[in-house]
Amino acid sequence: MVEKKIPKATARRLPLYYRYLRFLHEAGKNRVSSAKLSEAVKVDSATIRRDFSYFGALGKRGYGYDVEALMNFFSKTLNQDRLTNVALIGVGNLGQALLNYNFRRNNNTRISAGFDINEKLIGTIHQGVPIYHIDEMVEQLDLQQIDVAILTVPSEIAQEMANKLVEGGVKGIMNFTPIRVNVPDSVRVHNVDLTNELQTLIYFINYYQELDDEEEVIIDEETGEIFVED
Repeated sequence: MVEKKIPKATARRLPLYYRYLRFLHEAGKNRVSSAKLSEAVKVDSATIRRDFSYFGALGKRGYGYDVEALMNFFSKTLNQDRLTNVALIGVGNLGQALLNYNFRRNNNTRISAGFDINEKLIGTIHQGVPIYHIDEMVEQLDLQQIDVAILTVPSEIAQEMANKLVEGGVKGIMNFTPIRVNVPDSVRVHNVDLTNELQTLIYFINYYQELDDEEEVIIDEETGEIFVED
């Protein structure tokens, strides 16, 4: 059990490390250096070493990291050794795409229940996932012991659905709506705004093109703030 408080930026990178370690393990690789890992995941070596240091001595100087041992460690850290059922709230276009995907490359995560108000969808099974009426959501969340939900509903009902998820005992919400929903401190929300992400990407492209070659851009890992040094 890790006693140290892990920075949020580090926590966000752990799945990235784990996925690449799985790739190496499946390719039959036994060890990897921080330099090779850095090149693959596009995170500098110093940051990787600092991230790993929060968990104790994971590698050996002059040897690098044992791929299988490190993969198993992060598997346990990320709860990859147990199945996590996820609820999908809203089975529209984006919801259907997520159902089709259904985290097929992750053996430990799956959408196990969908919820909507469309009578044509209710009572059907899509990609092996049963679709229930929204009114059944609180009951089903409890029955299926679902702690995590994906929210893909219209903006005007996002807060109402978030309230129902809280009532159903959900501990985490991945929110694809542009609304920032209000939940108790005990519930964690990750906001995924695809439009905002695209606009940010376009901004960065234009911003970097306008910088002089002599200027250095520094991005704060924790806050995302941008600093420019001459």
